[in-house]
Amino acid sequence: MKPIEPYKGVRDFYPEDQRIQNYIFDAMRRAVESYGYQEMNASVLESTELYTSKTSEEIIAEQTYTFTDRGERSVTLRPEMTPTVARMVATKKRELGYPLRWYSIQNFFRYERPQRGRLREFWQLNADLFGITGPLADAEIIAVACRVMRELGAMPDDFVIKIGSRDALNSELLAQNIPQEKHKAIASLIDKKSKMKDDEYTRAMQDLIGENEFVIRESVDVIEVRTILESWGIENTVFDADVVRGFDYYTGIVFEVFDTNPENKRSMFGGGRYDNLIGSYGSQDVPAVGFAMGDVIAKDFLETHSILPSLAVSQTLYLAPLTDKDMLPAALTADRIRENGVHVSLGMKNAKIADHIKTAVKLGVSFFAVYGEQEFSSNTLTIKNLATGEEVVTTVDEIGSVVHKKN
Repeated sequence: MKPIEPYKGVRDFYPEDQRIQNYIFDAMRRAVESYGYQEMNASVLESTELYTSKTSEEIIAEQTYTFTDRGERSVTLRPEMTPTVARMVATKKRELGYPLRWYSIQNFFRYERPQRGRLREFWQLNADLFGITGPLADAEIIAVACRVMRELGAMPDDFVIKIGSRDALNSELLAQNIPQEKHKAIASLIDKKSKMKDDEYTRAMQDLIGENEFVIRESVDVIEVRTILESWGIENTVFDADVVRGFDYYTGIVFEVFDTNPENKRSMFGGGRYDNLIGSYGSQDVPAVGFAMGDVIAKDFLETHSILPSLAVSQTLYLAPLTDKDMLPAALTADRIRENGVHVSLGMKNAKIADHIKTAVKLGVSFFAVYGEQEFSSNTLTIKNLATGEEVVTTVDEIGSVVHKKN
């Protein structure tokens, strides 16, 4: 029988993979919570109407997983978090305290061609600051993004933050009397510039704005944000007019974090200000700024820079019953050991000691002990370090001091 392959563009997480993802998530949580951001969540299912005309047309038309449910309602698996968060804030706008700092780490779905850094299902950190306008809030959200990178082990030279401005773009479009109906298409084109050949991009832009010179200069808001960041010791920022972000709801500062390593020189994640989105869900506008970072990108970064640490398994001790009659006493002893803060994996079949050791090694367990009549009578165990071969005899109640001892 042919084995069933997983759906293209999604991942199975074996324990070693899950440890890496948990390591990334833990770093993200430490970073955002150090700034006072609180974790929230929502369903992966949303009404398709939530995204219509509020996000990228490309995502809506080509990348969403949308279906009709049994009640004849159009439902979409969330492709991003910002519309959901905006809906939630709009629902309880008057009950919430501002500045409101929220974050989530959830999975998302987009139907696109799987490639390096992009899958059809991915997990993503979203962090958003609501209720505050101005450069201080913009600077904070970028500083939080920097803190995430630091928690992952990155140094300032490992990445650069490129900052743009939708305000600056809109000002230039208005100065050149370019019709409003073309603004969205122009922003979308600029966002795709890095994926296009120079002559192809030039022709496409000329089709939209003619032969006019089109130059976006660093705006006051970008200068103010960068000045604040520099005062906080964050100096790896630059102004980049080509950073506009693809979502239609951005209104002001936008930014992207780029890896500087030649092997992975690409935009990793970004965000920006979206002051009008909450009001579009039937409420008054609430100023907002945020960013999102995916786990796939984070893992690529860690591997490219060789800063992904060796991650230990959760089991610390493998306890092997010597015979069948030792099984239940060994289980009780394992519970006593767990009460002392040691994670114990119990062997549950009558096997040769060598086979138990092979199993422990495959599981990645650090320490090994046999349990039989002698251990029951003496209330001691001989703990073997599977990495070094060293053995230590200790009482059951003192095992924690042996297995948790730092080398």
